[in-house]
Amino acid sequence: MRRRRSAFTLVELLVSVVVLVIIIFMVSQLMSSTAAVTRTGNKHIDTDTQARVVFDRMALDFAQMLKRTDIDYYVKQRSGYNGHGNGHGWGQGKNGDKGSDQMAFFSAVPGYYPSNPAGEHSPISLVAYRVTESTQSWAAASYGRLERMAKGLHWAGVDDNNTTNKPYPIVFVPGQVTTGAGPWGSQWQTAINNDNTQSTSSDADYEVIGPGVFRFEYFYLLKNGRVTDWPWDRWLDTINRQKISDPPSIGLSQVEAIGVAIAVINPEARALIQQTAAGGAGNGDVLDIAADLADFKNANGVGNAGKKIGDMENKWKGVVESIAQTGQTPSNKLIPREAAKGIRIYSRYFDLKTL
Repeated sequence: MRRRRSAFTLVELLVSVVVLVIIIFMVSQLMSSTAAVTRTGNKHIDTDTQARVVFDRMALDFAQMLKRTDIDYYVKQRSGYNGHGNGHGWGQGKNGDKGSDQMAFFSAVPGYYPSNPAGEHSPISLVAYRVTESTQSWAAASYGRLERMAKGLHWAGVDDNNTTNKPYPIVFVPGQVTTGAGPWGSQWQTAINNDNTQSTSSDADYEVIGPGVFRFEYFYLLKNGRVTDWPWDRWLDTINRQKISDPPSIGLSQVEAIGVAIAVINPEARALIQQTAAGGAGNGDVLDIAADLADFKNANGVGNAGKKIGDMENKWKGVVESIAQTGQTPSNKLIPREAAKGIRIYSRYFDLKTL
């Protein structure tokens, strides 16, 4: 008796192959999506780490800030305040007065003197923060990056070290930093300058603390709860909204905390922008993006009780999302859309614990 042999028909083989192809396709899509999520996560980890390092350093500096009215600060406010410096959008960005802020203040944190071979530390320093905006070759390594300076000083009231190896003594007189007054003012001028002039803007005491931080903005939370870009309460009467222009020399005594916002880009996205920026006049770089991230005074509100926490940061996020969708900044500079996806916005408040 002849036995029948069982086997797959051609139709069954074709169905099996189709099912196998579908399974392989689904697995490959899943792997591709997982890889994309992993890449995005790694990019965010990089910017998160940078933001954490910068904010932790600022927390130490602000915690040890000398909060007195007989010393100098270089912090932001509008014209009319003669007690201390300006600091608002000093670098001019690439778009009018928009650009990263600067600040400088005395703090009881160790300062360093790179010229000292022994690597000595000082008991007090002049601390300064800025995003370098000079396009000169001497600033190429720090262009569009957050720098910190801790210029080593000491407590003595006289210059007992007149060599080039510092430290200079701190002098309790307003104007030492902001006007260059006094015997050591000219040594500290890089704390308030940020342009293409090497003699006034280049300083070996600066170091890049945030290689991915290309935008730096700060503002004040006053003790009465208002958020403003003036370090004092400009309104005598909250009902009649009576303004004052020149308050007494109060330093930062009305400030409860300093709020800091930064924009951070990961290395891959920065490299992509730099590559395309060299391709034509219409292509932008990181500071073109920074110029379109609103200053605090230009965000929602008018710098008084109408200002709300988070307004400016939300505007920044809107600009970044717009670039990711359109491939250009609001000022019509071309930016790779993929590069914009590597930018994140962070903010933190630092309690000054003023008296």
